[in-house]
Amino acid sequence: MTDKFMGYWRKDGTVGVRNIIAVIPSVFCSSKVAERIAAQVPGSVFFRHPVGCSQVGEDLEVTARTLIQIGKNPNFAGVVVVGLGCERFSPYELAEGIAPTQKLLGTVVIQKEGDSLAAIQQGVKYAKEMQQLASRQQREEADVRHLTIGLNCGGSDMTSGLIANPALGVASDMLVSRGGTSILAEITELIGTEHILARRAANEQVAQEIYAIIAATEAKLERQVRESSNVKRTHLISTGNYDGGLSSVVEKSLGSMKKAGNEKFSGTIKYAETPKTKGLLLMDSPGQDGEVSTGQVAAGAQMILFPTGRGTPTGFPGVPVIKITGNPITFDKMKENIDINAGEVLLHRKTLQQMGEQIYREMLEVASGKMVKAEILGHDEQFCVTRMP
Repeated sequence: MTDKFMGYWRKDGTVGVRNIIAVIPSVFCSSKVAERIAAQVPGSVFFRHPVGCSQVGEDLEVTARTLIQIGKNPNFAGVVVVGLGCERFSPYELAEGIAPTQKLLGTVVIQKEGDSLAAIQQGVKYAKEMQQLASRQQREEADVRHLTIGLNCGGSDMTSGLIANPALGVASDMLVSRGGTSILAEITELIGTEHILARRAANEQVAQEIYAIIAATEAKLERQVRESSNVKRTHLISTGNYDGGLSSVVEKSLGSMKKAGNEKFSGTIKYAETPKTKGLLLMDSPGQDGEVSTGQVAAGAQMILFPTGRGTPTGFPGVPVIKITGNPITFDKMKENIDINAGEVLLHRKTLQQMGEQIYREMLEVASGKMVKAEILGHDEQFCVTRMP
């Protein structure tokens, strides 16, 4: 089994698994202009979001950090920043944050250009020039230690914790043991497992950080439940999870943590923060699928591994999302959305170990250019910048 993949080397020493031009608005006001720029340049993606202005303090800081970090992700050969001109998070600050990567970079400010049409014209010019330059770059061999994956899940059922998540855990262990990086998040779905995860910490400091991250999330949820005026809004798992055979958030958490395998946690990171170490990491994050994937991509993940028992079609702009299900019925119903049928374990056709090895091989193929089904269908719903409470 090879432990190499064919990727795009960047000037900052990172390796992309895609070679795409990102068009990023610094504020919601410039989202439509950004969308129209990307629509005219094949091989580009844009990032619609509702933030960038009328935020203060840590809320604005999280937005700024996330958008900068998205632009720094190695899957993007170049970035066109699109601003309005009067927002609190300046388009120039966004561009300056991305600049240290030395990737292709251009900034368009609508108020400076004169109007939407002029801004679109300038943005398209930048993006086309970047695309032409990026198209000349060839894939080259890279070791898996340059690969970072995000572990996420959605639409869980009873097969998720029994099959899909443990199989992904095998693949995660394989990557981490070979020097790669795997990021576990979704803290709301780890409540009740902190003592188990802390025992796997590389040292006492990391253990205490794990306890603190999960405790803070639990306290926040308790406050929100107390303040809710509708008892139906206080459930920590969805009706689909119940229908899929899950009984409680603890049961869901015990299955969710299986995505991270059995390797030790080398550290923890803030939401959308660049890791200072490789290995298995815990990222402080909300539990919503899109917010989780966004934080992981901002932390440098070149792909997302996504178990789903009930099935979901969602993807991320410019970043492959590999869908895995442990439910063979779901796979048969959603073959055009799901990449790997881990339900073969349920049918006694493969062991968990064999399925984990299959997932690991799929990761390397996708890193080398194989398109996943969410990419083929153009799904990009998972980009979602989190808001501080």
